[in-house]
Amino acid sequence: MSDEARSPRRRGGDSYDNIEPLFADLAALDPGDPRRHEVREELIRRCLPLAEHIARKFTGRGENFEDLLQIARVGMVAAVDRFDPAHGATFLSFAIPTIMGEVRRHFRDHAWAVRVPRRLKEIQQLIGPAVEELSQRLGRMPKASEIAGELGADLVEVTQALIARNAYQTSPLDATTDGDDDGGPLTPLDTLGADDPEYAHVEDYLAVRPLIAALPERERRVLILRFFESKTQTEIAEQLGVSQMQVSRILSKTLSTLREQALRD
Repeated sequence: MSDEARSPRRRGGDSYDNIEPLFADLAALDPGDPRRHEVREELIRRCLPLAEHIARKFTGRGENFEDLLQIARVGMVAAVDRFDPAHGATFLSFAIPTIMGEVRRHFRDHAWAVRVPRRLKEIQQLIGPAVEELSQRLGRMPKASEIAGELGADLVEVTQALIARNAYQTSPLDATTDGDDDGGPLTPLDTLGADDPEYAHVEDYLAVRPLIAALPERERRVLILRFFESKTQTEIAEQLGVSQMQVSRILSKTLSTLREQALRD
């Protein structure tokens, strides 16, 4: 579970670890029972710090904290009203993605900082309810592949939509933040490092990875042994039961094919 989904605890009060019995009490009451209102209000009261905890996760993205807090509270109330203890999941595993989804919908609808394709925005609208349903069913935050399966959507599009959640309002690079050790104010521009030359290798790897996955088993195995496990051609030949010359030819041909496909794509 991510840092965002770790169970926050109320300062000086009870944790959220044992809140499920209260939901069971609520579910056992008839709709017209006046005690339902009392139990629901108690649940909301106990969960108010949770909404504040999550709202603070989204500060620094160009939105006023009080506005974020109100939106988070709307999501928290929705989580209280929708949670079903009969599913067996914990309330936090359901409430956290529900509240975060409400806050993210606000950013999605009102605070996009860069252009995001319509298709990704459409998937964004579906991700929140899917995460909510899966979280209650699984008792944890779902993986991207599980979200894609739930939506019947392409995993790549779902992943891109999840990444696009960061495309919210940006802060100016010359906006000052907390000072450094010398007490002077810093801007985001001051904190940026130099270009890492290894980024180029990462880009190359990401570009060729699907091409490697599409190779025949033997060619893919030779590449893995040579470049990922650092085996010599002789060691590879012994492992595969072929000659060193055959390994050399396989490597040469495979690398040439990958290079042509990568440049073409």
